[in-house]
Amino acid sequence: MTTIAFIGLGNMGGPMACNLVKAGYHVNAFDLSDAALKVVADAGARKCESATAAIEGATIVVSMLPAGQHVESLYLGNEGLLQKLKAQTLVIDSSTIAPETSRKVAEAARSSDIRFLDAPVSGGVAGATAGTLTFICGGALSDYNEAHPILKAMGKNIFHAGANGAGQVAKICNNMLLSILMCGTSEALALGEKNGLDPKVLSEVMKQSSGGNWVLNGYNPWPGVMENAPASKGYQGGFLVNLMSKDLGLALDNAVTNKAPIPLGSLARNLFQIHGQQGNGTLDFSSIQNFYRDNEKG
Repeated sequence: MTTIAFIGLGNMGGPMACNLVKAGYHVNAFDLSDAALKVVADAGARKCESATAAIEGATIVVSMLPAGQHVESLYLGNEGLLQKLKAQTLVIDSSTIAPETSRKVAEAARSSDIRFLDAPVSGGVAGATAGTLTFICGGALSDYNEAHPILKAMGKNIFHAGANGAGQVAKICNNMLLSILMCGTSEALALGEKNGLDPKVLSEVMKQSSGGNWVLNGYNPWPGVMENAPASKGYQGGFLVNLMSKDLGLALDNAVTNKAPIPLGSLARNLFQIHGQQGNGTLDFSSIQNFYRDNEKG
């Protein structure tokens, strides 16, 4: 039985690790949160007291961490895992971080005879729980092929975007577009409601018209329109505003480096930054709907 070390058991990582257990893998799990670790241990994973303990006997390492500094610390720090992993171990990092950071860790991994894939995900907490995530991978094709069945245990759509860092580039482009769609959809719904339209009816009209998009189809930001969407659950349990702001910051930094104009991406970042600073950082990013609703009340 393949042993997988899974490090980082937050809203996304926890369900992902549980799905690996369900698929029959032996999972060594670690997280700084005892509560998060207990959930995965209760699902059948081995509870580990440190990342170092988690990699014992593992031939695959999966990490799902909040930001680039956490990934660098895990793998490159004074007690970094690259110094402790066996040669030819395959590392799959599903964190969303800067492409340059992924390339830096990948280069260090190669120097230690460790294989490294950046494999950020799309699909949110619902996708992580259902095992229907999209994985966007950057790295050697042979490593991608080896990782494919493992990723299939956690996701539905698996892509090889190119060399190391390519997965991260594709992910930040995707999330930038998602943020723009969410802002635009929220703006349109708020305008329609101000004119007396039922947001549910307007949503159905736009879904079947030229304004149709992924947000309308599966993640409606107006409360009560879509039963299982975070908007109908007090904007809880989804992709946090703070995380969307982080990803948009990555997109902006990348655009500056590559001299690429992203006027809509920059505007979306400003909107989510303001929304987060108004005390909404830990709500689902679809709560940007309230930004438009609150601002139309004056």
